[in-house]
Amino acid sequence: MSAEAFGDYNKKEEFKARVIPKSEDARRAISEKIQKAFMFSGLDDAERNIVVDAMEEKKAFKNEAVIKEGDDGDVLFVVASGTLSCTKVFKGNDGPTFLKKYEAGEAFGELALLYNAPRAATITADEECLLYALDRATFNHIVKDAARQKREKYEAFLKNIQLLETMDDYERS
Repeated sequence: MSAEAFGDYNKKEEFKARVIPKSEDARRAISEKIQKAFMFSGLDDAERNIVVDAMEEKKAFKNEAVIKEGDDGDVLFVVASGTLSCTKVFKGNDGPTFLKKYEAGEAFGELALLYNAPRAATITADEECLLYALDRATFNHIVKDAARQKREKYEAFLKNIQLLETMDDYERS
């Protein structure tokens, strides 16, 4: 069962995936990188192709803030090359605290898309980086829906296991 209801007041919009032209080499490189990113592990080939088509190459230069803590977020990034540092300002601290280094194949920026919340941290390029950017609409319609469908498939399977059939949905999950 989905937590999001669709009716007269909350209609699920018709989705038309954007297609950004790119070379076969670029398509292959993007596909290889997103296969390594956990966020995209539940996609089938057709869904992965839609995501690859929708991704846009972005360059980030040394010391450029790709994401700034507190800003609105409408894009997820996958690192193609280079490294970036993730920092966060915690209450009571004078400056930012280093949290993580992002490298090729890793994704960031998904929290703002998943929870429609401001950016939780700042991500700064340590060197020139190549990133692949995915817009909110494609993420919500393809990546989130694929994860939901996969979860529902597993839940349906687990309901049919005799040992687990007396549990309620919460216990089973």
